[in-house]
Amino acid sequence: QVQLVESGGGLVQAGGSLRLSCAANGSIRGMNTMGWYRQTPGKQRELVATMPSGGSAVYADSVKGRFTISGDHNMMYLQMNSLKPEDTAIYYCNHRNFWLGRTYDYWGRGTQVTVSS
Repeated sequence: QVQLVESGGGLVQAGGSLRLSCAANGSIRGMNTMGWYRQTPGKQRELVATMPSGGSAVYADSVKGRFTISGDHNMMYLQMNSLKPEDTAIYYCNHRNFWLGRTYDYWGRGTQVTVSS
């Protein structure tokens, strides 16, 4: 069991920056992929960035060059620079665990990011 809590969201003007944090309590065996997703009303939750425990980060095309994922399984960050209004969404922290042939997803409750024009 793992509990995830996001923080750092807020209102920012276009071109500004925010850093989201995800604090995790608990441990998970097996391979972990950590990441950030975002969701707007009526839209499917979409990948923003992922960070496999032993691999390179992967970013959505829409955020490449602007967002940076970092941290570890205890504390993960998403540095968001050059924010655009279309980045407005609820951002969710995700830990994905692969263990004994199954995939387990753990989610935080989300933090609102609003980018004004």
